[in-house]
Amino acid sequence: MEPVQVEGIAELQELIGRELGPTDWVEVTQEDIDRFADVSRDHQWIHVDPERAARESPYGTTVAHGNLTLSLLDFFRPQLIQNRGVKMGINYGFNKVRFPAAVPAGTRVRARAELLSVEELGDGWWHVVTKYTIEGDQSEKPVCVAEGVGRALIA
Repeated sequence: MEPVQVEGIAELQELIGRELGPTDWVEVTQEDIDRFADVSRDHQWIHVDPERAARESPYGTTVAHGNLTLSLLDFFRPQLIQNRGVKMGINYGFNKVRFPAAVPAGTRVRARAELLSVEELGDGWWHVVTKYTIEGDQSEKPVCVAEGVGRALIA
């Protein structure tokens, strides 16, 4: 699916309450999980030991770190919306993050979004709150639901 294209704040505000997406599917591989474990220094066996996970995990395999799943929002965001009027954007944080279902290695995931609010801060900066839902192809429940907070500097 092509991203929604907007030019500036007025067009962005028109999207409040509208669902964006879904994005294309992307597979979360064991290699992705292992690399994330190296970067985050979280080598818990449930993530990086397929043999032990097959024996002892309730999932029967390794699963992605929740923060790996959350970090995919940076990959998905430009697939959902592109604002040509933004000079730069920053991740300001999250109001809410939940992981209702696990992401077993080999799961394909995709994202949807709903723009919740756009508020002017001054000096060209805007506060943007978006609800993201990441779905996995192996679960009826979403694998991540997050209310992201961003700041946008308008050119």
